[in-house]
Amino acid sequence: MKVVAQIKDPVNREMELFETKFRDSMSSKVALLNRITYYIVNRKGKQMRPMFVFLTAKLLNNGEVNERTYRGASVIELIHTATLVHDDVVDESNKRRGFFSINALWKNKIAVLVGDYLLSKGLLLSIDNGDFDLLRIISVAVREMSEGELLQIEKARRLDITEEVYYDIIRQKTATLIAACCSMGACSVKPESAEVETFRKFGEYCGMAFQIKDDLFDYGEQKIGKPTGIDIKEQKMTLPLIYALNTCTKAEKKWLINSVKNHNRDKKRVKEVIAFVKDQGGLFYAESKMHEFKRLALDILLTYPQTNYRDSLELMVNYVVDRKK
Repeated sequence: MKVVAQIKDPVNREMELFETKFRDSMSSKVALLNRITYYIVNRKGKQMRPMFVFLTAKLLNNGEVNERTYRGASVIELIHTATLVHDDVVDESNKRRGFFSINALWKNKIAVLVGDYLLSKGLLLSIDNGDFDLLRIISVAVREMSEGELLQIEKARRLDITEEVYYDIIRQKTATLIAACCSMGACSVKPESAEVETFRKFGEYCGMAFQIKDDLFDYGEQKIGKPTGIDIKEQKMTLPLIYALNTCTKAEKKWLINSVKNHNRDKKRVKEVIAFVKDQGGLFYAESKMHEFKRLALDILLTYPQTNYRDSLELMVNYVVDRKK
């Protein structure tokens, strides 16, 4: 059995029912919108985020979920989908998971409006059912994701990023949504309990490890659906590069910054930067930090009794750092 199928196994029934509820939560009276949301639903990814919601809820509630858990998972997926649609517009990306993006098929204006629609649907799903605690979790996540993206853009202009600022960026940009999934799962079955914060931290550590792994792909040889060196081309300061900048000589630092700032479209120069970062030990350092975050996540998880839900979450944490794409 493939790892993702193994992770999903204890929540298979819930995931099937979730897909129906999720499709219903997207429905509209506008035919064009329904056509686009149908396209989105049929090109879904692994759906790791709803799995986090269901596995956390079942771990904390003797294998049971409730309607709030389904609504929480739907809200997460609606908001996540909205951010992906908007990201593709911002990045001028024509492909998403090997398929044409919404902006490639229906142009930017429609893509932005569809993203807004999905965002409002997610918020209304919580409001209409009085799930104000769940609404707070997702609203904080949306605010943090926006701040993280803007902080990254601001720093890319000046290339003056420290390791601490990098952690701030990835915590807000990526980890906050996975943290929201886990706290949402906990809150759906145990509102106002200490577990809501405990699992927010668990999700945050998973998300930090996930993003560092993503950054490492930029230096890899394997085909992962995006060309290597893309972060350098986009002047994104990732952990391997930050480490190299902090440990090299003044002259090397000057060359490195000049390469990222002024020669990031030069394929030969980008390859030289990748080789330099590797030689400087940037990849080894980033990997060690990724494993630190993985350990922190597992330390939280392993305080709970062993069940197949805990096993799946443990598999999920390991999958985050072991995945090939």
